[in-house]
Amino acid sequence: MSHNSQAFLPTNAGLPPSYETIKEEYGVTELGEPHNSAVVRTTVINMPREVAVPDHVVWSLFNALFLNFCCLGFIAYAYSVKSRDRKMVGDVIGAQAYASTAKCLNISALIFSILMVIICIVIISTTSVAVFQAFSQRMPHSGF
Repeated sequence: MSHNSQAFLPTNAGLPPSYETIKEEYGVTELGEPHNSAVVRTTVINMPREVAVPDHVVWSLFNALFLNFCCLGFIAYAYSVKSRDRKMVGDVIGAQAYASTAKCLNISALIFSILMVIICIVIISTTSVAVFQAFSQRMPHSGF
């Protein structure tokens, strides 16, 4: 490669420069084996990529406040906070383990709470129908 400093003056004004002209002006070499005996050294920098570990704190807080079946939501919130603490320290594996446990507890709390709501609706509707039928049998029907 030539290290001479040259001013950029186009030789063919008005026409786009051809590949050959650029190759000669700037000393572009083609890929292949190096022409000189100098050792080529490369530097590789491995940058750690940010690993996104979801800690499920918001979901756990929602379950702790609204769908807290057998304290599963509160326990899930505790594991979510532990996961966030592990992530802040830099322990990605520990954070993933706590986050996985929090996710399982959140799913369990959600499923059990939805089942309890459905069971309560069924019980309330069947008892209200039974009470209505009992009152309708005791009261004499009056004709309008």
